[in-house]
Amino acid sequence: MMRLTKQEFLTSSGLQVHTLELWLEQEWLVPEETSAGPRFSEIDVARVHFIQELKRDLGANDEGIGVILHLVDQLHGMRRALEQLRNDIADLRKPE
Repeated sequence: MMRLTKQEFLTSSGLQVHTLELWLEQEWLVPEETSAGPRFSEIDVARVHFIQELKRDLGANDEGIGVILHLVDQLHGMRRALEQLRNDIADLRKPE
């Protein structure tokens, strides 16, 4: 997975520095911390677009966006857990 510097992320996502700082403070975006500074992923860029759609198209306010992001993160976590469970079950069923 490609890791973007803060400047590369700003260019790729179209965010302004002030907006990024605010979203980081609200933990809407949580980049990987490295010794060279924060590194962002393509998932973070997609999350920016999702947040912008929530604001623009659905008229979600900041509190609503926080709740929506939390629920989406929980959903993705449950999907990962379910996939792991499926894999574990498949492994148990394999003849040895």
